[in-house]
Amino acid sequence: MPQFIDTRALNDDARNVAAREAALQQVSWPQNLAPPTVSYVSHGHVAIVGPADATRRAARQLADSELASVTLIATQDDDDEASDLANTHYIACDAPRLEGYLGAFRMTAGENGPLLSKATIGRDHFDAVLDLGASPLMHYELPPPGYHRVTHATLLDQAIQDLQACIGEFEKPRYFQIESDLCAHAGRGQSGCTRCLDICPADAISSVKQEIVIDPFRCHGAGSCTSVCPTGAIRYALPTPESLDDYIARLLASYQAEGGDTAVVRFLDQETQASETTEAAGHVLDVPLEELGAAGLDHWLGALARGAAEVRIVMHDALPPSLAHLVRDQHAQAITMLESLGHDPRRLSLIDAGDIGIRDALPILPPLGERLETKRPHAKREALNAILDFLATHGTPRETRVAMPAGAPFGTLDIDTDNCTLCMACVAVCPTQALSSPGQSPALNFQESACVQCGLCETACPEQVIALHPGFMAAPETRNHVATVKEEAPFECISCGKPFATASTIASIKQKLSDHPYFAGDAIKRLEMCEDCRVKDIWHDMARDPNAQLKV
Repeated sequence: MPQFIDTRALNDDARNVAAREAALQQVSWPQNLAPPTVSYVSHGHVAIVGPADATRRAARQLADSELASVTLIATQDDDDEASDLANTHYIACDAPRLEGYLGAFRMTAGENGPLLSKATIGRDHFDAVLDLGASPLMHYELPPPGYHRVTHATLLDQAIQDLQACIGEFEKPRYFQIESDLCAHAGRGQSGCTRCLDICPADAISSVKQEIVIDPFRCHGAGSCTSVCPTGAIRYALPTPESLDDYIARLLASYQAEGGDTAVVRFLDQETQASETTEAAGHVLDVPLEELGAAGLDHWLGALARGAAEVRIVMHDALPPSLAHLVRDQHAQAITMLESLGHDPRRLSLIDAGDIGIRDALPILPPLGERLETKRPHAKREALNAILDFLATHGTPRETRVAMPAGAPFGTLDIDTDNCTLCMACVAVCPTQALSSPGQSPALNFQESACVQCGLCETACPEQVIALHPGFMAAPETRNHVATVKEEAPFECISCGKPFATASTIASIKQKLSDHPYFAGDAIKRLEMCEDCRVKDIWHDMARDPNAQLKV
C-alpha cells in the first residue's frame, strides 16, 4: 500500500520556519553593551578539607600545579603530617567553619575559632576550597565560586582540574538591580515580605537593618528572587524585564507579519537550548534565558497577551530544587489566574527537556486574536495588571474570588472598620499604595490590584484590625476599584477649632490614657486639643501652679 505524506503540514512548517528565521533576523536578543560586573582575585592558595588520607591523595594530584600553596585540613587525623608533599601545609581540625567565595574564603576552627589560613600560611583567607568531607561545609544548592565538592556528580579529577584553573582575576555579571523604595520586606520597624530570602538557592540574600541586601559575589544569577518579588524591587539585569517583554512582543509581531501561524513561545535556559540536537518546529519561538528564573508568570502571561497561542516552559533535572519549586509554584499561580480569567489552562504548560514530541506539538488553540500593543510599564505589578486586564477583556472573568497557592501575592484585606481609628499607620508602611488616604478628609482607601499581601499593614496596625485575605479576583472592575474602606468627619480642636484627628482616634487615645496621671481630672481635655493648643495649655497650667513644673 502506498504511503501518503501530509504535504500541507510540511508546507505549513516550512512557511513557519521561514517566518521564524525572518523574525529572528529582524529582532535581536537584548544585550547590555557594558553590563555591571563583579571581580574575583585568586592567587591560588587552596585548602583541601576532609579525612587525612583523602586530602593527601588529592594533594599529590596537585603536586605539579602552579598553585601558590596547598593546605590540608584533616577532619579525621592519622598522625601522618604529609611531610613528603612540597609546598603543602597541614593542620588537624575536626569541625571547621567556612564562609566566603573565590579569593576570600574564611575558614575557622569551630564557631568563633581562629582563622586556619592565618595559622598555616599567614593569610586572612584561602582563595579556593576542595571539600572531601562526608558532610559539606557549605549547605547551599548553588555554592559560591571557588568552592568545589567531590560528589557522585563531580568526580575528583574534575574538581582537581577546576582548582588548577583558579589562579587569576575573574569577572562575572552583576545579575540584579535593587530598588529599595519598592521593597515590601520592612517598613518603620515592621517586618513584611520574605519571599526572596526564602527562595535564593545560593543564600546570597540577607536582611540587614530591615533592608534586603544581595551579595553579588555569592549570587549565581538564578533569577528566582526576581521572579518571586511581587513588587519588582529586585530586577533581573540580563536582560531587564522591559527589554525581555519588548523582545517577545517584537518577535511575535515580526513572525506573524512574515506569515507565521499559531506561534508557541518556549521559555528555556541557554544551556538547554544549546544541548538540543534537533531544531524545533517552525511554530516554536524560543526565549533563551540566562537562567530559567529570569522570567516569571508576568512574562508567560504577557506572551499570551502579545499573540502567542501557547507558552511552554522547559524544565530539566539540573535545576536547583528551590528554582524548580519556584517555577512549578509560579505555573500553578498562572494556571489558576488563567482559568479564573476564562481562558483554557492548556495555553500554559511545563515540559521536560528532551521531549521532542511535546516541544514540537502543534498548538491546541489559536491565538487570542488581538494583541496587547502597549509598552510594558516599569513597575512590575502595574505591568502584570495591564496583562490581566487585557486577558479579562478577551475572556470571561469570574466574579468571585478564587483560592491561590499558598504565599501567592494576590488578595484583599479584612478590616474591622468599627474599631479602625484611621491612624494611617497602615498607609505609612504600604510599599505599593494599595492603602491610601485621599487627604481632603480622614478616610482609608484600598485597591486590591496593588496589594501584594506582604503583611506590613497587618503588623503595623496598633488596633490589630487588619487581616490578610489571600485569593485572586479576576473581575477587573472589582480588582482595580479604589474602595473607601472607612471615612469619618475630622475631629476639631476644642480650643482653636482646627481639625487635627478623627473622633475614633481621640476616643481610643482617651481610653488608653484614662489612668495616666498626666491626664488626670480636667487635664483629660488636652487630648481633645491639637498639639499647639495642648502645649499652650500645659504652659498656662505651669504658670498658675509653679509646683506643676516638678512634674514635667
